[in-house]
Amino acid sequence: MSNAVIAATGLYTPQETLSNAELVETFNAYVERFNAANAAAIEAGEVQALAPSSVEFIEKASGIKSRHVMNKTGLVDPDVMRPVIPERPNDELSIMAEIGVAAARQAIEAWGKPASRIDAVICAASNMQRAYPAMAIEVQQALGIDGFAFDMNVACSSATFGVKTAADYIAAGARAVLMVNPEITSGHLNFRDRDSHFIFGDVATAVIVEAADQATPGQGWDILGTRLKTVFSNNIRNNFGFLNRAAPEGVGKADKLFVQEGRKVFREVVPMVAEMILAHAADLGLDTTGLKRLWLHQANVNMNELIGKRVLGREPTPQENVIILDEYANTSSAGSIIAFHTANGDFAPGEIGLICSFGAGYSAGTVFVKKR
Repeated sequence: MSNAVIAATGLYTPQETLSNAELVETFNAYVERFNAANAAAIEAGEVQALAPSSVEFIEKASGIKSRHVMNKTGLVDPDVMRPVIPERPNDELSIMAEIGVAAARQAIEAWGKPASRIDAVICAASNMQRAYPAMAIEVQQALGIDGFAFDMNVACSSATFGVKTAADYIAAGARAVLMVNPEITSGHLNFRDRDSHFIFGDVATAVIVEAADQATPGQGWDILGTRLKTVFSNNIRNNFGFLNRAAPEGVGKADKLFVQEGRKVFREVVPMVAEMILAHAADLGLDTTGLKRLWLHQANVNMNELIGKRVLGREPTPQENVIILDEYANTSSAGSIIAFHTANGDFAPGEIGLICSFGAGYSAGTVFVKKR
């Protein structure tokens, strides 16, 4: 049985960005048109008037200032308000595979070894663009990797569940496993919902998990322990699927996109995640007050700050509790990996940090790592 190492990571960032100001301008134009078109019904109390959004509201609620997106044109058009991404022929690389491959190639380059040493590929993301064939198999083929590949979806916790799964394959004898997290989350966001129209952004990340006895000496991060937890909840949900593809226009439409009860999620997830981290650390014999850094899921700055305070036993500094929400927004499974990828270069050998995700399900995952 081999110990597992996070040997390398990669990040693909779309070129187009969408600011809060641009998002608010589009949303408020839609609200103005809706209220005008339904003025009589609103006056009669038959329809509820929509409230406008604001930059101040978004930043206070989430800490988000901007996001990267695959297609901006449709998102700033009040008549469209969704990404416009044309379907591709079946013989062309799918867009989700394309960005996963881009992140993977960066990780492979940082790793410094041929892709032929990878024995498995996992595509772990919140929504796949199709049911089958698996996105992971398409990524595998594009990179020329032998072995096997499969998709997995645990919403925002998909990456930590993927790291745990990869580590299990290492323990079973695999040399290296590639996990990719392509997240085109703008595709399942309701941009006409004031409470959530600002939440998501698009990105792709990749992680190579390698057997410790195969890893380059001094390179990467020893995985000290992984833990997963799920508790069923409807407070974050997306009902889109092949069984409702033919639903009449407007029937159940809103719940076929991202919906959540944000306040309930905050109250229930924060204590669950904090307690899980503390319990896992105790079982590993780790003192959480001595962790150098937290790379948490990037959903909401207020959640992250409160979890960080409970875990570290003090107000965390920006260096201790990494926040990338201001630039990337919530990128579902990729958020904690972006934080880790962009903020680990100052670690000395032996220093310890935590990668942690949490989200729909509810689901949560913890991965304690030590610099080699």
